[in-house]
Amino acid sequence: MLGGMVVKGAHLSSLLNPAAFMIIILGTVASVMVAFPMSELKKVGKLFKIVFAEQKLTSREELISRFMEWASITRREGLLALEARVDEIEDTFLRNGMRMIIDGNDQDLVRDVLLEDIAATEDRHKAGALIFTQAGTYAPTLGVLGAVVGLVAALSEMSDMDKLAHAIAGAFIATLLGIFTGYVLWHPIANRLKRISKQEIQIRLMMLEGLLSIQSGVSTIAIHQKLSVFLTPTERLKMKEKEEGAVEQKA
Repeated sequence: MLGGMVVKGAHLSSLLNPAAFMIIILGTVASVMVAFPMSELKKVGKLFKIVFAEQKLTSREELISRFMEWASITRREGLLALEARVDEIEDTFLRNGMRMIIDGNDQDLVRDVLLEDIAATEDRHKAGALIFTQAGTYAPTLGVLGAVVGLVAALSEMSDMDKLAHAIAGAFIATLLGIFTGYVLWHPIANRLKRISKQEIQIRLMMLEGLLSIQSGVSTIAIHQKLSVFLTPTERLKMKEKEEGAVEQKA
């Protein structure tokens, strides 16, 4: 945007409009504070960290390999043999699910509890993304409001053309700022949070299917086939090539 302004011959100093920033930025913050409880707004800093920090999610290929190993141990030594490995699991969701199946809980109970956990997590993620979605909705509207305020100021300076031009420019700066923050900042952040949430939920659904498969005592091949549906065709091909390479090395 700044580069485009320079190409068009606009002075970057024209962006320094305190009134526009006050109406758009503070107005957006105030609107969001009215719309959401403070308990949710306190998480905004954490949400920014999630957006701009690299997410450390367990890879799908690693999960498949891990579940195949656990399935092999279960078929040889029984489900209780996995108890010694529970504390090694870093992911809280996976660790709790493993403890549930080792404790001998009914499969339907395990499925219901873990699905409820996934649903609760998804609701929390949606609430966080909604803050930025709403901010992206408020900002352009406040930009129009700022433009109206600027035009009102411009009409009061009709006798002085220099002041009139300055006031009109300020009105358009408010619109520019509102559209920019709404559609280039807040909405993209909300979409990124939704995307991150979707990836995490898919990983957890994959963990759920793996845990239930181990509890059912299925073979390693069956687990591989079942969990491979969560992989993209490219990921499946890479995993197949990796497995074939490992077999050749052993041979």
